[in-house]
Amino acid sequence: MYDNFMTPDVLGTFTGLVVATSIIVQFTKGFVKKGFGDGAVRLYTFLISLILTFVFAKSGNGVQGVVLTIINAILISFAAMGGYEVVSDPRAEKQKIK
Repeated sequence: MYDNFMTPDVLGTFTGLVVATSIIVQFTKGFVKKGFGDGAVRLYTFLISLILTFVFAKSGNGVQGVVLTIINAILISFAAMGGYEVVSDPRAEKQKIK
């Protein structure tokens, strides 16, 4: 039986980082939205993905490694938020239908 859902090996993959970022953001974004609004959730998602990527999937050494890890974190946050939402509403200005 598979009982180790999140391991360092799983978190070292793209899919594992996207899932972990999504889960953390979904469970905590209420606090961020309440204090800072909808737009801050995107920055919060990037920060979570950046932290997880540096801890579990750092790539390369030196400046190259840092830049590559940041680019990977951008891709992970983009996937965790849903690419369509980022492209269709870049400023996070949701409209309520009345």
